[in-house]
Amino acid sequence: MKKLYKKSRLTFSIIWIAAYCVLMSIGDILSESVGISKAVTLPIALTMSVVLLIFIKRNGLSEEYGLCKSKVSARKMLFYLPLAILMSANLINGLKLNLSLAETVLYILTMFCVGFLEEVIFRGLLFKSMAENGVKSAIIVSSITFGMGHIINLFNGSGAELLPNILQIIYATAAGFMLVMIFHKTGSLIPCIVFHGIFNALSVFADESVLSLNQRIISCVFLVIVSGGYGAYIALKVKKINK
Repeated sequence: MKKLYKKSRLTFSIIWIAAYCVLMSIGDILSESVGISKAVTLPIALTMSVVLLIFIKRNGLSEEYGLCKSKVSARKMLFYLPLAILMSANLINGLKLNLSLAETVLYILTMFCVGFLEEVIFRGLLFKSMAENGVKSAIIVSSITFGMGHIINLFNGSGAELLPNILQIIYATAAGFMLVMIFHKTGSLIPCIVFHGIFNALSVFADESVLSLNQRIISCVFLVIVSGGYGAYIALKVKKINK
């Protein structure tokens, strides 16, 4: 793995993206086949997280990929309040226990692994490998790739419907832009990982059964405005760290 990384960081990141999408999808499909949500997905996600973390730590890449403290004060980042607002979006229609207690625990643990993996892969590996040849294009590709990656939910047995999935792709792209700007400006992925994990984990309690089409669209617009607006603020107002 180290040889491949040194040979081409971009190829390394693409392989990780492909492996993540394929293995997590297989995990979801197998979990559904055994009748316990995330029962197979969690071990896969946890194993991938440990492998990637060990690789980063052993090769002294923690600071390179943002597994360190932010070098920008929280005040300049508006104390990350927009992230807190976004995290509560899944609960706007109230709380509902959609899965059994055991499945809920499995889901939450899986989502925290997903938060770590997707941030390190898309914001860390992919963005950093492309930024060498142009930061602007790297930001665009990282954001769009992250958003489009959610189309896999249509095929991985998660039960996603077409329109909700399209809306998810749209706001995930905006969120991807926001998160890559946080990493680019602060040098830390920690706020991104924490936000991503909590946002996804809280979705298990979302009461989506009462959501109409208009409400879904309004929710998407809200997420895009807050994510895109915060990303734009960071891009324009926060000075990049000096390494």
